[in-house]
Amino acid sequence: MFNKFQFQVSERKIRVKIAYLGPQASFTDLAVKKAFPEEETVSYVTIPDCIEAVIENEVDYAVVPLENALEGSVHITVDYLFHEANLAIVAELTSAIQQHLMIHPAWSDSDDQIGKVLSHSHALAQCHKFLHKQFRGVPLEQTTSTAAAAKFVSENPDSFLGAIGNELAAEKYGLNILHENIHDFAYNHTRFIVLHKTPDPLTLPQEKSMEKTTLMVTLPKDRSGALHQVLSTFAWRQLNLSKIESRPLKTGLGDYFFLIDVAHEMDDVLLPGAISEMEALGCKVKMIGTYYSYLLDN
Repeated sequence: MFNKFQFQVSERKIRVKIAYLGPQASFTDLAVKKAFPEEETVSYVTIPDCIEAVIENEVDYAVVPLENALEGSVHITVDYLFHEANLAIVAELTSAIQQHLMIHPAWSDSDDQIGKVLSHSHALAQCHKFLHKQFRGVPLEQTTSTAAAAKFVSENPDSFLGAIGNELAAEKYGLNILHENIHDFAYNHTRFIVLHKTPDPLTLPQEKSMEKTTLMVTLPKDRSGALHQVLSTFAWRQLNLSKIESRPLKTGLGDYFFLIDVAHEMDDVLLPGAISEMEALGCKVKMIGTYYSYLLDN
């Protein structure tokens, strides 16, 4: 079983293709450049596009955001993995996020000229305090990514727009940074996941922080104490949960599935036993992956 990202065939290194949430200079692009500097990358407009690219064999892997420290989970990623895709998480990448307000170089460096601020919904939320103080009453517009906002501002110099994004986006699209580090809290990190058709975990040269296994669990209906019983299957085995989150099943009000991150690799005894016990309780369990978590910023 191959569990290396790169391998040799007849002494020739094979380059793989990686989809990422673009356009170029998005935060996902930055994470991919840090983790896979020598591989071929392809940008896609939306997270579902990235995931579908793996399913349709257009690329080998996809890197998409899963969770931000300030704004929580990226719901479209979680929901698409549960409802639409049968892919595995084979690595997790954690990277620092620095948000800047940028403008077209044709304008003077003044806040007064900005008539609208564009960015991804998470970026706008991460900078809420700054925007409320500096640009109260100025319309905010959501884009598919921070880089898409920067690209749009660069292509519309007469529209008096501002974009929130990273330094690479400012450089890539020729914008000036008007305000640096405008996110509301200093600790701003995002978890990105690497998706693949097979569940073999990737081995990367970056620093590992932990091993994880991610499960999606649907409880039996109309049964009191079901969630307590599920958590007990981990507790008495001393399996630490690094995350648990509920998401709507989209079948009716009050119907949920649970995303559970276990800080443990898929072994031969403990996790299989926990899964078997949950299934015996009437739960449906979908394993999304067992993988290493890597820190891209030290």
